[in-house]
Amino acid sequence: MSQTQQARNDIFQLIDDIVQVVQPLTETELHWKATDDVWSVMEILCHVEEIIPYWLLEIQSVLQSPQSEWGRNHLHEGRLTAVAKAKQRTKADILQGIEGTKNVVHAIMGALTDEALAIEAPSRNPRWGTKTMSFVLNHLVVEHLQSHLGQINRTVASANAINPNQ
Repeated sequence: MSQTQQARNDIFQLIDDIVQVVQPLTETELHWKATDDVWSVMEILCHVEEIIPYWLLEIQSVLQSPQSEWGRNHLHEGRLTAVAKAKQRTKADILQGIEGTKNVVHAIMGALTDEALAIEAPSRNPRWGTKTMSFVLNHLVVEHLQSHLGQINRTVASANAINPNQ
């Protein structure tokens, strides 16, 4: 299996895993926050919905213009806006949005080759420097989704520990 196929399969599985964990949650559980400075499950979901197309479109952009820069920092407007809208979203809406990102994955990754993923480009974020598109795909999409799945699981476990009757 190619690196591209493996990453696509991993992304689809992670989306399915996230949906499976979130599906039984109540609206109260989705919006519960341990503290003001951590994200609720809904805020994480809004971020997940936004990151998949963002990073895949960044890869696609670099492949179309190999010397172009990619990336962003934590203050990126699209990132902040997605999370800020969490209180306006419903579980059905956000899960439909996350499931819908599979179409973006399929459309963009269907045209990706392992050779294309070897292309290097500089990041707008000095933290990353110059990286391959394979790095962007594996670290900023696949590993990023794995991290947020873990974050969702930890948040749900914390909510259940504090409020066992929810």
